[in-house]
Amino acid sequence: MNSHPTNSPLPTRTAPRLARPVTALGWGAFKIGRNEAIKYPTPYALPSEEQAIALVHAVIELGIRLIDTAPAYGLSEARVGLALAQLAPAVRSEIFLSTKAGEQFADGHSHYDFTAKAITQSISQSLTRLRCERIDLAWIHSDGTDLEIIGTGEAVEALALLKRSGIIGAIGFSPKSIDGAHAALERDEVDAIMIELHEEIHENVALLAKAYARGKAVFVKKPLRSGRLDPAVALPRILAHPHVTAIVIGGLSLDRLRANTAIVRGCATP
Repeated sequence: MNSHPTNSPLPTRTAPRLARPVTALGWGAFKIGRNEAIKYPTPYALPSEEQAIALVHAVIELGIRLIDTAPAYGLSEARVGLALAQLAPAVRSEIFLSTKAGEQFADGHSHYDFTAKAITQSISQSLTRLRCERIDLAWIHSDGTDLEIIGTGEAVEALALLKRSGIIGAIGFSPKSIDGAHAALERDEVDAIMIELHEEIHENVALLAKAYARGKAVFVKKPLRSGRLDPAVALPRILAHPHVTAIVIGGLSLDRLRANTAIVRGCATP
């Protein structure tokens, strides 16, 4: 990859609880690592390692500086780590990297473990695969037991310890329910939530003001309903909410990624 990306970074947003700004558009690295047990409407072939690394570099050249991955994304973390290791140091320092803990994927199924031991071990393994010493944001990927994870579980405390140690920069929670999202916003240690937000999910809009009042970031997942919505309509609508920190979109098509970055560049940012 060139030391100097062909495009400057996209417009950025941030929240007081994040240590640094992020580009308003992020890239989800699911499809470079896994194509089993998927929820996408169309099946796809897994790219080769060389193709995956080239795609990560192309994403960065488009100006995207937020990359989201997870252990449950199969080969994704290892491939992202290889790609980032090849960047010039100045470019690598611009990348905001997030991963997840609590979910592993094996034998065609997800397996969840939110004990402190499992969370700590998961982050340690992610650091190895990602070839880095620190992760900017670690998400707890809920299995649906949101209130238990937030209220009585060990996962948040485990990540809080890692944050105090400087191993992660911020703690996030990706809930399955609106009650879980509210609980996460009320939990002081949690710095960010990841929610769905599009024309078919209106109840989550109320979370934006609550997050803003607490200085917490809001990342939007599945903004296009896994490819079912028109990005030219959906993305500006989401970014019109000033308290949305970033939109995360996955995909293997460089043409679609290029079109999405053009849409985001055309949106006014707060």
